Amino acid sequence: MKKHFDKSFFASNRKRLYTQLLPDSLVILFSAEQFPRNGDQFFKYRQNSDTYYFSGLTQEQTIIVLFNDSNNKRTEEYAFIIEPDEKMLTWIGHKYSKQEASEISGILNIEFTHKFDEIINSLLGKTKTVYFSYKSNVRGFSYQNPAVKEWKHNIEQLHHNIYFNDLDPLSMSLRLQKSTAEIAATQNAIDITGNAFQNMLKFVKPGCWEYEVEAELTRSFLAAGADGHAYLPICASGSNNCILHYNTNRNQCKDGELLLLDFGAEVDYYAADLTRTIPVSGKFTVRQKAVYNSVLSVMKQMKQRMVPGTTINQLNSDCEALIEQELLGLGLLTKSEIATQNPEFPAFKKFYMHGVSHFIGLDVHDTGKKDTPLLPGMILSCEPAIYIAAEGFGIRIENDILVADSPIDLCSNIPLEVVDLER
Repeated sequence: MKKHFDKSFFASNRKRLYTQLLPDSLVILFSAEQFPRNGDQFFKYRQNSDTYYFSGLTQEQTIIVLFNDSNNKRTEEYAFIIEPDEKMLTWIGHKYSKQEASEISGILNIEFTHKFDEIINSLLGKTKTVYFSYKSNVRGFSYQNPAVKEWKHNIEQLHHNIYFNDLDPLSMSLRLQKSTAEIAATQNAIDITGNAFQNMLKFVKPGCWEYEVEAELTRSFLAAGADGHAYLPICASGSNNCILHYNTNRNQCKDGELLLLDFGAEVDYYAADLTRTIPVSGKFTVRQKAVYNSVLSVMKQMKQRMVPGTTINQLNSDCEALIEQELLGLGLLTKSEIATQNPEFPAFKKFYMHGVSHFIGLDVHDTGKKDTPLLPGMILSCEPAIYIAAEGFGIRIENDILVADSPIDLCSNIPLEVVDLER
């Protein structure tokens, strides 16, 4: 598959970053850590999203150093990569040459990692501020790469006059608005995801297993040239519909049940995020159809509200009001229950527990905050839902929306009004 990005894209991202840095500042980007799976095996490697965004380098044990020299009004850029030996090449395979790393990233100064300490120490002597990522994820997990912790501790011991700043707010502001190339990569991922769903409609039937559905999705993604799944796929049949992040995917799909599919391909590190809920037998019951149409109605209204100037917080409030009205119409709530509800836990929360939207990009739940005013070029999910645990099913529908004065549904070619399926 043709790559969507070349070195000019990554160089442009760095250039935009320099405009936000303090004078005489240094940016250090570490690659993602390799996580042991068992024995001497690692989980499949994926680069840290910021490190990829500013360099395009996807190899482990990579460090990017960017220096903004205000006195000479110039920048210095370095990438440090693994120096492969014969054993490594035999057991693991190809690693970047210096020329390859430069061609990918547009960074001229490529060194092997053993040169890092020498060069970084020379730069620290003329640096006032060092930026690095504190968390590198939207959820703020407490985990931090041990390499970052060790490096920061060492610098604090040796250079008492250096200030440390968090890079995350700067990278977040740059990553939120997508370029034409980023939108194209996302659209490619969405198209591959949509084709996989079309294939799935022919595959699903009573008696199939959730893991068979997952396998078919994986086959479709890889056959189309995608990097794989952007996140662990959810293939939830029956009462599993009501487990928001269910991904065990081991149950059998039975006649009369619904199958909730939440999945997305990843292309050039950019994610798609799609959810569809379909009847295993090909036909909804009357009740299932009524709930499906309620969720669909909310989705159609909400995606039109994803315009510049609003926020995810406002979208969540709007969606909750719409869901509340649908729950009244479905007989799941009464006006009395709403009038006497606990404001800390509104009555609708029993049937709708999550927000309607999140940012999408290099991470499927991409960097960005719920009070960030939306701007053209941002990509968001639109995923209303109703879960009825007492009736043993839930329905969620999700498309990816490009923010604009007239919002653009990037999933518009993927069947949405799936009321009765033709086999």
